[in-house]
Amino acid sequence: MASFAGPEIERLIGLLAKLPGMGPRSARRAALALLKRREQLLEPLAASLRETADKVRACSRCGAPDTRDPCAICADPARDGSLLCVVEEAGALWAMERAGGFRGRYHVLGGLLSALDGVGPEALRVGELVERAAAPEVSEVILALPATVDGQTTAHYLADRLAGAQVTISSLARGVPVGGELDWLDDGTIVQALRARRPA
Repeated sequence: MASFAGPEIERLIGLLAKLPGMGPRSARRAALALLKRREQLLEPLAASLRETADKVRACSRCGAPDTRDPCAICADPARDGSLLCVVEEAGALWAMERAGGFRGRYHVLGGLLSALDGVGPEALRVGELVERAAAPEVSEVILALPATVDGQTTAHYLADRLAGAQVTISSLARGVPVGGELDWLDDGTIVQALRARRPA
């Protein structure tokens, strides 16, 4: 493919294209928008990226990204230390926090087990989870993992690894979303909803 811009612009486009949800066309449009608004977008973004790269680290307790260690959530004394919620990545943690319904602590695995991608337990923060679950204050570990094959495989593996700990192991309920209509749902969601039914 012919190059229409200098190597710096091509590198910018190439890096942007690696971001989730960005293909080559979207990356070119984003690069052009950044270049067109250099002072308002490009320079502040470059400074923010540099500052983030310099200051953000993974929390030594939970694995979430933050500028301090322990992170804000782990350092919060108002959090319920008896509840430990296991998530795949920080994005899931942020979604849980946005919902505002959980006041316990988190553990970020850093991914999911995947035989196809060659991701085994040693690539994830499993040992740290087992160690944290063994702490006397922890009474429940909530497996908040995706309802995918890899997510369920990881959940089963973690349940086996945590079997020796004196904790309750639970997972998020699956099923019909609030406001959902049955005729619009996929078969798997309906089956999960039936399995997770409770008294009315």
